[in-house]
Amino acid sequence: MSTSYPKIVILLPCYNEEVAIGQLISSLKTELPDIPIYVYDNNSTDRTAEIARSAGAIVKIEPQQGKGNVVRRMFADIDADIYLMMDGDMTYDVSRARELIDKLQNETLDMVVGRRMTNDPDAYRAGHRWGNYALTRTLKIIFGQRFEDILSGYRVFSRRFVKSFPTLSKGFEIETEMSIHALELALPVAEVDTAYFARPEGSFSKLNTYRDGIRILWTIMNLFRTEKPLIFFSILSFVLAFFSLITFYPIWMDFKETGYVERIPSTILCLGLMISSVFSLFTGFILDSTSRLIKETRRLHYLNLPCVSEKR
Repeated sequence: MSTSYPKIVILLPCYNEEVAIGQLISSLKTELPDIPIYVYDNNSTDRTAEIARSAGAIVKIEPQQGKGNVVRRMFADIDADIYLMMDGDMTYDVSRARELIDKLQNETLDMVVGRRMTNDPDAYRAGHRWGNYALTRTLKIIFGQRFEDILSGYRVFSRRFVKSFPTLSKGFEIETEMSIHALELALPVAEVDTAYFARPEGSFSKLNTYRDGIRILWTIMNLFRTEKPLIFFSILSFVLAFFSLITFYPIWMDFKETGYVERIPSTILCLGLMISSVFSLFTGFILDSTSRLIKETRRLHYLNLPCVSEKR
């Protein structure tokens, strides 16, 4: 009987994390000995890469700024069966890493997300908790209810997930894109409650509350358009038709009284809105067929990759 185990790697995307990265790597080596740790430094201006290398990590550089670019590079470069990814800021509970990996293996999942749980008011910056809730609710409404924390950076992936994931985002929208990828392909996923801590003193979040929040919301809406085009363009068609009818009402009332169409500009606007509504609906039908074909192709590529074998 085979006694081989899946190859597991740890991926740490980092940008200016010299305060926490050494402690994080030491904790990971204690909890998960003999598992290689890759630190991808994203143009840090401090000693992140130097400290990580001294702590025993394999350090690589990604010159394109943005977490999405780092994740794309990591997923392309590293070949493994199971990938543990977490931020390099020491805010996640390292002691739960083995549990997340075991859950992925034992239940043959493709992604396990560490759902952040905390009562510490310093763990989240002002607005981040509410923003995460709002974005998670938006994702649930559009794509379905399978995640409670779409922005968590504490995740374990199967090779199937990593090598079939079409990384498009450049920044902090990457976690949202991962969640939508799992939902749209109906991949087996799970969440595990994990503690979430405040950053160590001297460490600062790189997430911009408003700028990155808008980017994440834009990513959700853009993926809604590409992944569910029939629903998206049907809604747009309804809105256009609604405003067309509102514009048409006074034209119709005048016509009933005088027998003439006197509001020529309004009539042109009304016709334009209704024609746009019809075109929008047909666009939705056409793109829906294309979207289904693309989704089937992605699914077939996913199925061609081996699933995670159970521990022996």
